[in-house]
Amino acid sequence: MRTVKTASGATAVQIVYSSRRGSRDIEHIGSAHDDVELELLKAAARQRMAAGQGELDLGLDAEPAESVGRGGPLAITSARMGHLWDALARGYEVLGFDEATGSDEVFRALVLARIIEPTSKLDSLRVLEEVGVDPPAYRTLVRRLPVFAEASWRKKLAAACAAQVDLGPASLVLYDVSTLYFETDAGDGFREPGFSKERRLEPQITIGLLTNESGFPLMVNAFEGNRAETTTMLPVIREFMKAHRLADVTIVADAGMVSDANKRALETEGLSFILGARVPDIPYVVKKWRQNHPDTEIPDGHVFTQPWPAARSDKRRDQIFYYQYRADRARRTLRGIDEQVAKAEKAVQGLASVKRNRFISVTGGTKKVNRELETKARALAGIKGYVTNLDAGPEFVIDAYHRLFNVEKSFRMSKSDLAARPIYHHKRDSIEAHLTIVFAALAVSRWIEDTTGWSIKKFIRTTRRYRTIEIQAGAHTITAADPLPNDLREILRTIHGHDGAH
Repeated sequence: MRTVKTASGATAVQIVYSSRRGSRDIEHIGSAHDDVELELLKAAARQRMAAGQGELDLGLDAEPAESVGRGGPLAITSARMGHLWDALARGYEVLGFDEATGSDEVFRALVLARIIEPTSKLDSLRVLEEVGVDPPAYRTLVRRLPVFAEASWRKKLAAACAAQVDLGPASLVLYDVSTLYFETDAGDGFREPGFSKERRLEPQITIGLLTNESGFPLMVNAFEGNRAETTTMLPVIREFMKAHRLADVTIVADAGMVSDANKRALETEGLSFILGARVPDIPYVVKKWRQNHPDTEIPDGHVFTQPWPAARSDKRRDQIFYYQYRADRARRTLRGIDEQVAKAEKAVQGLASVKRNRFISVTGGTKKVNRELETKARALAGIKGYVTNLDAGPEFVIDAYHRLFNVEKSFRMSKSDLAARPIYHHKRDSIEAHLTIVFAALAVSRWIEDTTGWSIKKFIRTTRRYRTIEIQAGAHTITAADPLPNDLREILRTIHGHDGAH
């Protein structure tokens, strides 16, 4: 052990101890009284004097546990992942969740524990103990879950999230859905078999997630597992706009989310949108360009513009279709067409079994390769369509549409880093409470990523290694901590210095 003086004049005490895992240095920088320093020096001296010497058990009473015996190690009375917990708690506070939930300690504990190590509600208590936080009683946790399932509770959290972004008529809101399956055989009206993103046959629920353009969550809703994806978007949009008193927003969604009925409803309600457009046939503007440029490849990135003005009788705004050609997209599509056509030819010749293949047509029991469909598919290779009723250029529209990957990223984070599945619940209230916890954890995680530039996985893995511990030295308790690397120190300084703007 040695003592030094810091630049501020405080006393630095370094304790070196041995364990089965090898030697480790624990440094404590702070103002230490002379009696504490003297006790530490005595403890170190006793350890050195007794090194390698055994003790003869004379049957006498042992020394009190709180005292330092001859050559005995200094007792670590507590260990806490202080840096990690305080950083996550800071994000939770900045997002306004403390205020929104009335400083509910149980909810905060469940949300932050889920970020650190996603597990069951019961096992979350073990995670909290390992972090160094006093966990709530399990009975208390179970009693609070129905409260977390209430729609009003989630609306308060959604309002706090919305306050972090600048919402207005021109705001981009991205919408997508995913599914979470359950390991059960029978449906119950809520958990029902349906179209699964993961190609599962078990009962599932459908999750609709609304985010801003960066993927920061704004609202989450759960629907029956057998409900069509296209019927989930409008209820979520309407609820969101009503909650925040918005007359208009710009909805960005994939073509798979938009049925003809959805699109007509958006037009009727006068909402702005940027949508993926289905391209079943070669667009007129593309066909005309090829007629004017025979034997010429479409330049990579070229955008075709096709206006669609509204007639006087139409209850909609003018719309514009943009069609963009990408050489890399065309190359991937053509490779897939070649593979499918080759399989179709083998199947027609009887060299392979007939499986699902769109290039095989059957007429009166006769199989043949559908060359007309093949020609059209090759002509459409590389073409992606977009439709909007905004008076904006193609760059803005296409860029806004491509931001949908941020929603997909949030879904991936909720399923992997936050392990939204599996859900150890079967009652709807418990499932809703679970999704509310995941929603809040997702918001805090995205805030950490946006603030630090680190992935939440990297942040958790790095920060949880550095603990604050308390060491018992005689009658005195010494607080010590592992030294932080420079990059982590800067990250933590950024988190705690954040003023609250998202």
